[in-house]
Amino acid sequence: MRNIVFGILVVFFAFLSCRNDEDSLQKIDQIFNLYIKDGAGKDLLNTGKPGSFSYSMNDTFGNTVTAPVSSSLKMTSDSVYYIEYIAGAKRRTLDSISPDNRTYHSKIALELKRTVNNVADTINDTLEIQYEWTPSVFQVSKVYYNHELKFTKEPGAPNVVTVIK
Repeated sequence: MRNIVFGILVVFFAFLSCRNDEDSLQKIDQIFNLYIKDGAGKDLLNTGKPGSFSYSMNDTFGNTVTAPVSSSLKMTSDSVYYIEYIAGAKRRTLDSISPDNRTYHSKIALELKRTVNNVADTINDTLEIQYEWTPSVFQVSKVYYNHELKFTKEPGAPNVVTVIK
């Protein structure tokens, strides 16, 4: 009889531990896509086309002078290339007025290289990503490109930044 009661208690507590509490989950939305185009709308990340850029990203807050940040060069279904940044750069607290609402930021040095008419061209740009943290969400909130605001988070909208070079 004791074994039956003990077995029922074990099953009951196992059932309680498996319940799903949706309120305690934090939504994480930290991926954003960076498109680089010229004034006519030409994709400047398609390295197969003349005048396009190759790129590298380094964490400005990194431990060393060169602290590469991982990213991926991806392509949309209509053959437009973009840089997908997921994470990797160190985040520093920018604002923590409330323990339930904080702002973090990362700074990335973006180096764009291309060759035009046999002349090497290197452009050094900066990318600052601001993140909003609350108990319910951690998300990209703003993106600055060369200190100019290029993106502000809209609820439900994808995190897409387009830069005109």
